[in-house]
Amino acid sequence: MRIFFRPLLRVISHSCTRCGGSLLPCSSTSVLRQSAAHLDHYPPFLGGVRHKSTQELSALFVPVPVEPAARVDGAADVGEEITGKLDREELLKALNLFYRRSEIKKLAEEHGLDTRLFHQAFISFRKYCAKSSSLPPELHILFSDLISGAGHIDDLFPYFLKHAKQCFPHLECMEDLRKISDLRSPANWYPEARLLRRKVIFHAGPTNSGKTYEAMEHFLRAKSGIYCGPLKLLASEVFHKTNGRGVKCDLITGEERRYADPEGNPSAHVACTVEMASSTNRYEVGIVDEIQMIRDNVRGWAWSRSVLGLCVDELHICGEGSAIELIREMLLDTGEDLEVKTYKRLTPLTVLDKPLQSMDNIQNGDCVVAFSKNDIYSISRQIEQRGMSCAVIYGGLPPGTKLAQAKNFNDPEHETNVLVATDAIGMGLNLNIKRVIFYSLLKPNVNEKGEKDIELLTTSQALQIAGRAGRFGTQYENGEVTTFRGEDLPTLKDILARSVDSIEAAGLHPTADQIELFAYHLPNATLSNLIDIFVSICQVDHSLYFMCNIEDFKFLADTIQHVPLPLKTRYAFCCAPISRKQPFVCSVFLKFARQFSRGDALTFEWVTAQLGWPFEVPQTIAELQHLENVFDVFDLYLWLSYRFTDMFPDAVPMRAAQKDLDKIIHEGVSQITKLILQQQSSENLEDIAKSSGGRDSYVVKKLRSAVNQMPRAGKAERSEPPVVVSTLRRPRGSSTKR
Repeated sequence: MRIFFRPLLRVISHSCTRCGGSLLPCSSTSVLRQSAAHLDHYPPFLGGVRHKSTQELSALFVPVPVEPAARVDGAADVGEEITGKLDREELLKALNLFYRRSEIKKLAEEHGLDTRLFHQAFISFRKYCAKSSSLPPELHILFSDLISGAGHIDDLFPYFLKHAKQCFPHLECMEDLRKISDLRSPANWYPEARLLRRKVIFHAGPTNSGKTYEAMEHFLRAKSGIYCGPLKLLASEVFHKTNGRGVKCDLITGEERRYADPEGNPSAHVACTVEMASSTNRYEVGIVDEIQMIRDNVRGWAWSRSVLGLCVDELHICGEGSAIELIREMLLDTGEDLEVKTYKRLTPLTVLDKPLQSMDNIQNGDCVVAFSKNDIYSISRQIEQRGMSCAVIYGGLPPGTKLAQAKNFNDPEHETNVLVATDAIGMGLNLNIKRVIFYSLLKPNVNEKGEKDIELLTTSQALQIAGRAGRFGTQYENGEVTTFRGEDLPTLKDILARSVDSIEAAGLHPTADQIELFAYHLPNATLSNLIDIFVSICQVDHSLYFMCNIEDFKFLADTIQHVPLPLKTRYAFCCAPISRKQPFVCSVFLKFARQFSRGDALTFEWVTAQLGWPFEVPQTIAELQHLENVFDVFDLYLWLSYRFTDMFPDAVPMRAAQKDLDKIIHEGVSQITKLILQQQSSENLEDIAKSSGGRDSYVVKKLRSAVNQMPRAGKAERSEPPVVVSTLRRPRGSSTKR
């Protein structure tokens, strides 16, 4: 196989919008192993799980324009000198006869040209022949013979095929492309790990069973170690705990590097998001946490890579027992055995026989779980209308705000005594919850096609969330779980009573080196197009693996396709930790790419000018959501600053501004009921205006003026307590029934 290898830059990495982690997938080429500690891999290119049909595949190949041959000034046209000038009309008739022959179409199909490709190649060939001012001599002579009736029309095929291969370069290298995209043996992508005889231990158990604690004890006793977690919050917690135990440990996420050594010397221990784990650095102990995430449709590849690729003497895998058999099968390809340790929950968890039914029955220590922001806002208002203060946690909040909200809820002396949250509480936060109340059992999910579905909670999801109630070592060791609606309670009991379905397949991705080779063979294809082609022809062992979804990557690639950037740079930008469902963040992403392409540094002043910095405490829900998006823009800048230091030079002031923004968002969330009231007041006024048809515009203006004069949480008023939140304090655990 003829392969030309040009390694990508060592600075490219991939990140997730939830974890901020970064992947740098490994290469089998020794040149690529000379990289920095955590920048030795590249991001994934992931896609669907099935091969496309021949017609679907051919539709992915875009013809490369072939310019007509021009006569060189002063040079003789050899063909014309030998046979004379060609009659253009007769030449086109010969070409049309060639196109109509069924034998030619069959011959073209044998060379990889289906009906669609054959037609496009012929159109290009026809234009080339008709518009060229000087055809190659042998082709000119052949046309002269055909026009005079001396040759056979089929003799045109070798010239047509040569032209077709110029239009569609993949015709000459399809076999090479198939070999490059062979993903059936991912264990072989990590030669350093294969040189070791790793001891692999699976710590299987539910939440609050001590499984991760046991693995962490091995980590802390080891001379060196790496912890790989699903969230920045978890990695940060391990970072702080490890250093608190006197073991120097560094923190590595997609947007942050923190070293235990003040001088920045790397420590022997590392806590990182799973995407940022190195598969070339050697450690004594490695931990892969929350292994059930290996089935995640978007991020599963990161867990697969860690299981197969970590260079450790002891690999500790923590999570649900549903992944045991899958991991055992994966290790057959590595030649390693699996030792399983099972754990039981340390504290009891009781499914109550009564639903909550009314927010009047809310008690201190309760956590109401919902799966939409609208429900979160509605529940928060209902609870605070009853004189209780509630903390709010959902996935879009910055990590600092989540921690601050959790701290308020956990503090027995704080007025906040109820939690309203999404499944974001399932991992990464230590919460003193007495009772989990499911407001709904329906959860939005993204299916394999990248489409949004509303599905019933799985047993795994329900156990992960319900298991947060009753935490060992806290005042609420006896956890309880129920539903808000009575009709949901039998369903919840049924879900929790089932055994967790075994995980059947692990997420997978090709390496960036493979995509680089594709780009060499298909130089005119767009980045998004390269990914589609790769996914369409790649081979995967579907008994163990599936291809993850890459719609966000493709969306970003299409967004900046018109921006002039080198492939490596374009590739890095498209791995940025943002979602196509964030229009504002995507628009700033495009501005970043344009500024970068002009060679202009993205300074703090330039970026903040685009964002309208500084910000006030949000006065409406819409403003709060906008600030959450701005926070993600800061994350995007910091992520890119670690890949392109010269062009993103102001990481330090940007991080400081982001911390200030985190505090502003936290303050807005802390008075979320006031924001809801103001938004509803504004909406009611608009309804009045519409229904009055302008007749009562004077009254409406007066009402709007009164609303605008309501106390707002601006800079000068940040010390004021929320209007609706009660300041009464009650002992934790006491009832608040009315």
